[in-house]
Amino acid sequence: MALPEYDTVDALALAELVRNRDITPGEVVREAIARAERHNPALNAIVFKAYEHALQHANGNSPEGPLAGVPMLLKDMRGDCVGMPTRSGSRLVRGVPADHDCTLVARYKAAGLNPIGKTNVPEFGILPTTEPKLYGAAHNPWDLDRTPGGSSGGSAAAVAAGIVPIAHATDGGGSIRIPASCCGLVGLKVSRGRITQGPDAADSTSGLSVDHVLTRSVRDCATALDISCAPDFGDPYFALPPQGSYREGITRKPKRLRIAAATKGMNGRPFDPEIAAAVERTAKLCQELGHFVEEKLPPVEHEQMTMAFLTIWSSNTAYAVESFSRAAGVKPSLDVIEGITYGFWQAGLKITAVQHIAMLQFFHRLARVMADFHKAYDLWLTPTLGALPMKLGTVNIDETDPYKALMPMTGYVPFTAMQNATGQPAINVPLQWSESGLPIGVQFVGRSGDEMTLLQLAAELEGAAPWAHRYKDIQL
Repeated sequence: MALPEYDTVDALALAELVRNRDITPGEVVREAIARAERHNPALNAIVFKAYEHALQHANGNSPEGPLAGVPMLLKDMRGDCVGMPTRSGSRLVRGVPADHDCTLVARYKAAGLNPIGKTNVPEFGILPTTEPKLYGAAHNPWDLDRTPGGSSGGSAAAVAAGIVPIAHATDGGGSIRIPASCCGLVGLKVSRGRITQGPDAADSTSGLSVDHVLTRSVRDCATALDISCAPDFGDPYFALPPQGSYREGITRKPKRLRIAAATKGMNGRPFDPEIAAAVERTAKLCQELGHFVEEKLPPVEHEQMTMAFLTIWSSNTAYAVESFSRAAGVKPSLDVIEGITYGFWQAGLKITAVQHIAMLQFFHRLARVMADFHKAYDLWLTPTLGALPMKLGTVNIDETDPYKALMPMTGYVPFTAMQNATGQPAINVPLQWSESGLPIGVQFVGRSGDEMTLLQLAAELEGAAPWAHRYKDIQL
């Protein structure tokens, strides 16, 4: 193909075309690069180009693996790849190319994926929008005035615009699911310990953050998990062993599930009408598929959960700033870090070890609360976001009072951070759309270690209400 249908097929379909010799790996990479050059000026999704290396790799290798010959993008956080810098969206971090692949990227390459560059992120992944001073704002393909989400915003924009079918992402407070919701993608936040961060990291953000991908299809998401989920001994956490291949598992329908549905926020506030309607339509579809759904919220101390999360977030931001400062030999200041980062850094320096441990212990107790909740319910249905994707510029990244800076987002991210605190898996599915044509994601939360049920239900929903055709409508 020339390749007109490139943006309508998923990674597995591209790999099959390569395997059948209908197209060559070089043709696929050239198509991805051409689309990147055409779309990225409007999106600002890609911040480092490794096009020549990707072309050389495609033309010089006979690809093997389930995703052989498929181009992908790596997030500018973790995802270390030989020859590419990782700057975490910060002017403080030197742009030094990596001299080795991290374990996850090595597994991607072994599966045949071909990284073509790095994607835009907010500084240190702090925000649910991607507008760093280092790179400038990333834009949502569905509405260029809106955010593609954060912190994996560049990855989401690139996949949604059809540049690549799959992109690396990370999630420390919703950073896979939020961009998936903003851009109409599948985004799975895996269980704590499911995917290694080795060899250079082990416990990112005190166990809050995990790695995975953003995709168009559930089967690509499942295949990527099969590729990446082998245990790496030396890691501090291990998830429960997978229940067989995820890619094979999604070919089977899930059992009749008991699903709790959130029809209001944890603080009792009602959702935006379009968000509420999206949850109601999703609940109805689940019932039509034979599942039991009822309104229910877990007994979570919402305010304490929020304060605990911000405490851990602040202390880890301080750790990141101090670490990168030492590595660069540059003192932290507003010349090299953004105002909101500066505020979190200062707040984090004041947090004692006792306070940090106390908040971690609260998270562990919260995990037990949710484990009890899931004795009665297989899954929990919530909106992914409390509103439509925010307009770019909503958050003032120059504000040094982080709590003041976050005020415009009150209610915007109502649920996602909770799963990072408890270590549970959760998936965004792009089932719903606003009257204006913007994606509205809904998320399902599962028991710790049970990605299989989430993926099986997502595949069933994808079959009942396909969303792939939406990607044909993206105009840039």
